Amino acid sequence: MQKLDNSGSFNWRSLIYVILFFCYFSCSLQLYIVLSGHANFIGLRDSIIYSMIWLVPVLFFPRYTKKIATVYGIIIGGLSLISIGYFTIYRQEFSQSVFFVMAESNYNESHEFISQYLSIKLVIVLLIYILLGFFLWLKVKPIYVKNMTKWLVSIFIVVYALMPLCIGVVIKKMSFAQATQHLQERMETTVPWQLINSYLAYRSQLSNMENILNHLQTLPKFENLTDANGDTPRTLVLVIGESTTRNRMGIYGYERNTTPLIEQFKQDNPDFVVFNDVVSSRPYTIEILQQALTLADEQNPDLYLSKPSLIHLMKQAGYKTFWITNQQTMTKRNTMLTMFSKQADEQFYMNNDRNQSSRQYDSSVFEPFKKVLHDPAEKKFIVIHLLGTHMKYELRYPQSTDYQRFNNRSDLAFKLDDDKLKVYNSYDNAITYNDFVTTKLFNLFKDSQENGFMLYFSDHGEDVYQTPPHDILGRNEKAPTKVMYTVPFMLWQSPKWLASHPDNYQSYVNRKFSTQDLIHTWSDLAGLSYKSYAPEKSIVNPKFEQSIRWIGDPHDKKGLSDFDKLTK
Repeated sequence: MQKLDNSGSFNWRSLIYVILFFCYFSCSLQLYIVLSGHANFIGLRDSIIYSMIWLVPVLFFPRYTKKIATVYGIIIGGLSLISIGYFTIYRQEFSQSVFFVMAESNYNESHEFISQYLSIKLVIVLLIYILLGFFLWLKVKPIYVKNMTKWLVSIFIVVYALMPLCIGVVIKKMSFAQATQHLQERMETTVPWQLINSYLAYRSQLSNMENILNHLQTLPKFENLTDANGDTPRTLVLVIGESTTRNRMGIYGYERNTTPLIEQFKQDNPDFVVFNDVVSSRPYTIEILQQALTLADEQNPDLYLSKPSLIHLMKQAGYKTFWITNQQTMTKRNTMLTMFSKQADEQFYMNNDRNQSSRQYDSSVFEPFKKVLHDPAEKKFIVIHLLGTHMKYELRYPQSTDYQRFNNRSDLAFKLDDDKLKVYNSYDNAITYNDFVTTKLFNLFKDSQENGFMLYFSDHGEDVYQTPPHDILGRNEKAPTKVMYTVPFMLWQSPKWLASHPDNYQSYVNRKFSTQDLIHTWSDLAGLSYKSYAPEKSIVNPKFEQSIRWIGDPHDKKGLSDFDKLTK
């Protein structure tokens, strides 16, 4: 018969060590993530909640505490090494996107991965992690409490763990399936649910994406396609920003100096074209790219399902296509983005983090961009999709003085309380880092001496306490403000390209344009013509015709409005 904790009475020290042991394999990583500023505390909160479930069997079967802890340590502790190792290497949390990338990798890539990242640092981190877990296991002892106490504590733990499900069904009126999915998302930070949920989510999103891709393969090609550039070697680059409004960029007249690098680039390159009046038709990434990268628009929003995309166009024109992204890869929301990327010949997925609200800097796209620029293909089309200035803004830039230059009320013509000021400044700092990233990309392309051009625009803007009375944060097309739609739109053409192409675009910089018609402008720039190409929709075409710039939800009968008639 096992002794009752020496004294046969309840022991606080035993309880603390048991809790620490069962929380250790999920909470230690989440604690580090919070303390390092990589992400917020929500993951730590959830990992504590769902780790505490293991306390229930220990309370009811104290005689088997050590055996339960041993099995838990071997299985759960062993599985946690995957997420610890992955974070040590990539500074990202394990997610469904990792399964996607693993599935896309071949044997040689896997072997190269192991050879490159099996380092002394990784071994030391894992060894220390294992030893700390073993130390806590040695301290695990039975916990003896009264029957009433064990029932009350167990019921509290279970109810609290299932609360997201109950709130979803009862209060938020979700379906049971939706509420269950929300519960699974809350459990993602906890081993083994982290791996199980990530795999299940990966399989679900992969199935959705495969259905879309199979459908796209049946779409007709562009009719009567001609290429004015023939077989001339060239590289064309499209850079897509995220949540960046031009109203907060110094190069567009913003009072703060948030874009010193791109302004210098413009001074050094007189042919650099900065368009001054471009807007997005939707304030959401997926919805605008469904239009910008296809023939769909606000009047015909579903054409992306029945007509080929910009990637299809470039492949049909003989280009080798590449997609480099720092956006999340395989989430329910981002499946459409992955669908666009999978249409390309080669993909580089740089952001496999579980949480969008984490530190994953856009500088990660530099190396794959350099690699692609050296690809021997004579005709290359490269898409680079940035995370840009996406919420949370303070996570979009390194914590160095170079990118934290705005931390007070300087140059503000209106008053903000301290909490709003902090967010306002962090967005300007994110704009500054985005200035570094985009300018670096322009310079990398320029230094490569490739024949071609690079076009940069942001998917949509963001209102960060800018519109009076300075109380709006984010974007909402049900309550639109101009700042949510105004985007940067910049073009650089190489000297080789300019030698044989129009050089009068500076006279077009004040044209009113919507990125819903991007495919027509891109076709014009690339010298491509086809049956559905409309020169009057191209901002760089002499035949351009100003039309109403519709914004809003096209699936809502009363959802569309004229951007130029917005009063704020």
